[in-house]
Amino acid sequence: MTDQPDPARFAHVKDWVFDLDNTLYPHHTNLFSQIDVRMTAYVSELLSLPREEARKLQKELYLQYGTTLAGLMERHNIDPDDFLLKVHDIDYSWVVPDPALGDAIKALPGRKFIFTNGDRGHAERTARQLGILDHFDEIFDIVAAGLTPKPAPQTYDRFVALHKIVGSDAVMFEDLARNLVTPKALGMTTVLIVPRNFEPTFSEIWERDPAFDDAVDFVTDDLATFLRGLRPGAES
Repeated sequence: MTDQPDPARFAHVKDWVFDLDNTLYPHHTNLFSQIDVRMTAYVSELLSLPREEARKLQKELYLQYGTTLAGLMERHNIDPDDFLLKVHDIDYSWVVPDPALGDAIKALPGRKFIFTNGDRGHAERTARQLGILDHFDEIFDIVAAGLTPKPAPQTYDRFVALHKIVGSDAVMFEDLARNLVTPKALGMTTVLIVPRNFEPTFSEIWERDPAFDDAVDFVTDDLATFLRGLRPGAES
């Protein structure tokens, strides 16, 4: 399931911006499930809640504040460094190296960025395990964002100002359509990454966002193939 565009539509792109989780590695890797479990445990320990109640609150915070971290900081004034350290203490061997993706990213002209609501350490460890870390110019993480997560417009403003990005010269790849609304408004080309053979399970219904489909220019379930198709001379 890949909307493979005419490569000419990307010939102007100077800056390539990639979300991390469920974007640079496939959804079925399920790496984020480890982080999810640790976030639930953090909330449970912090507030002395049973796991079921802690998970319910965790999801409420995510939906209201954009990340569990932002919600916990707002409501409970937690130490963000402590939270980020504990929830990203996971097993990265779940991530399978992806040489094809690495080659495709390396071949892109211009600058390449990782733009994530996670922290730099998590991004570096994940990208290193994928075998793609060396192909990126910079990582813009939740700390660089002033702990304000996507999709807050001021976070994108901070990112483009820091790296002097012109929206019309950039493309952003994301697995959540709501995180593409502001990039689209800034003039960026937008690409939504969906799971292979996309059939959302009941547990994932809460994070679907079809209301934001207008922010999406292209959809693909195979990032490496999509990027390879953008090379000069590739068939549209």
